[in-house]
Amino acid sequence: MNGALLLVLAAVVFLGGYFIYSKWLARFLGVDENRPTPAITKEDGVDYVPAHPTVLFGHHFAAIAGAGPIVGPVLAAEFGWASVTLWIVLGCVFIGAMHDMISMYLSVRHEGESIGSVIGEILGRPGKIMFLLFCWSALVLVVAEFNRQIAGTFVADPAIATASLLFIVEAIVFGLCVYRFKMSVLFASLIFVPLMFAFVWIGNVFPMPQISSTVWILILLVYCFFASTCPVQYLLQPRDYLNAYLLYAMMGLGFVGIFVVHPNLSIDAFTGLSAVGRSGKSDLLFPMLFVTVACGACSGFHALVASGTSSKQVASEKSIRPIAYGGMLLEGVLAMIALIGVAGYYSSHADFVFALQTKEPVQLFASTIGSFCVKLGLPLRIAESFILLSVSAFLMTSVDAGTRLARFCYQELVPKKSPAHNMYFGTFIVCALAAGLLLGNPTAAKQLWTLFASANQLLASLTLLTASLYLLREKKPCWVTAIPMALMFGVSTHALTLIVRGAFAGGEWIRFGASIFLLLLAVALIVITIKKGRQCITSSPRS
Repeated sequence: MNGALLLVLAAVVFLGGYFIYSKWLARFLGVDENRPTPAITKEDGVDYVPAHPTVLFGHHFAAIAGAGPIVGPVLAAEFGWASVTLWIVLGCVFIGAMHDMISMYLSVRHEGESIGSVIGEILGRPGKIMFLLFCWSALVLVVAEFNRQIAGTFVADPAIATASLLFIVEAIVFGLCVYRFKMSVLFASLIFVPLMFAFVWIGNVFPMPQISSTVWILILLVYCFFASTCPVQYLLQPRDYLNAYLLYAMMGLGFVGIFVVHPNLSIDAFTGLSAVGRSGKSDLLFPMLFVTVACGACSGFHALVASGTSSKQVASEKSIRPIAYGGMLLEGVLAMIALIGVAGYYSSHADFVFALQTKEPVQLFASTIGSFCVKLGLPLRIAESFILLSVSAFLMTSVDAGTRLARFCYQELVPKKSPAHNMYFGTFIVCALAAGLLLGNPTAAKQLWTLFASANQLLASLTLLTASLYLLREKKPCWVTAIPMALMFGVSTHALTLIVRGAFAGGEWIRFGASIFLLLLAVALIVITIKKGRQCITSSPRS
């Protein structure tokens, strides 16, 4: 199979999904561009800040992307390129992008509150508390796992650390120019976007001194604390917006490189119902394919971003469709680029599996896409450094957004009049727990991805459960969300069950305990849902 042809076919399906299915979804939900949004009615200069649609798209896309659509498809390629392609394309259009769009819509219609608050209106306070606990736990895993990957990248290539730190300073200045000194977004972009690319060169000329992974983890967690408590328009929003151009450029290089090289996909198309991959053991196609791809097809983390930070910045409901649905489709394109890169680089499936067992997925992605960029006239070293820097930048957008979202969940769990409701205390708890996961047992920390991915998919199914109950209460057909919800529940609970069995057999008690905790929360929510479901059916629709 020709990789360029496969990318074109995937892009055509994505475009069809955006112009046909997402338009129908907007009409089905009742998106109203004339209805005031929480960013307007509750503007507070810290979390509720109306943003320019272009800026918000960059922020949202950067926050949801991270390394998920790269790491997931590369790891899942053990099951064959055709298996992964079907899940990425169909999953994005009918599950992932729909999930993100409905999550943002529900939050905007509920005063910018999180999905946890929305489910609280339907299931009551017990359901809200358990859902928020699940979200908060999943976000601690996000902060820990992505910080681990960033620290590893900084240790491997100190030039990336230099550029990343310069990006943070640049974002603050950009935010001040736009919001404090009223510079137009276009004019500021013409100045700061080229400057950002210049920092890539500066990083290679002046790399950071060699620092251990432990020290970098602590530095990054201090940054997360600062990013979570700083007004959103002065760091989080502008940094995500600027970093989005890095990802656009990286995707552009990968896209063009694939069309220039026309790689032939040499790994297996299907490997059957099981395959041997990174673990060296046999992994089951169901559920591990669906869990491993994670953010490349559907991600519960996206619901937290859509209903946590992005919904508080939407200036008009008409922006929900392009930002939420369109952002997920663009992430699907990145996932396809990552898949085609590794599938077309290695001469056989055995060679790919060997590489997967000896290198990190991000390194494989950088090497394969970098080799394509050589055909465009770029030096391999520069191309690989730029790709790694782009991935690292987006990991940082995920961890700082994840820390802020975890703080939101914590503050919703704690009574507002309690001294512990303080945002600084809530952020400190998240950073401290992430540090404990990463530094308490470094060996166990390397196993966080599978646990994170499983929790992530279970979170997506719980979000779709919320949407289904909402639609039932509004007297609307709920099959749009209920069918994907059933699939995601089956996938995630099966995967967590396998993790529990494997962790118990291997004496990995942190993974065992965390998996049991997440499963118990999910089961409790299902029980409450069954009890409350009849009330949703018989209740009057909201006005």
